Amino acid sequence: MNQIAKYFIIIGIILVAIGIIIYFAGNKLSWLGRLPGDIRIEKENLKIYFPFTTMILISIILTLVIKLFQLFK
Repeated sequence: MNQIAKYFIIIGIILVAIGIIIYFAGNKLSWLGRLPGDIRIEKENLKIYFPFTTMILISIILTLVIKLFQLFK
């Protein structure tokens, strides 16, 4: 099997798992976009949202998942 195909299958499984988690536990993850460090500017005709802390948290989690896959490779 081609190496790229293997990675696409793994990415697809991860996306399906994330989708299932969000579907069944979505109400318990409502804090995810409202972490300290996420910048929200809401005015009458303007809404700007910079989820800095959320992006850092997701980056750390994805890095750990990738390192785990490399460990068991």
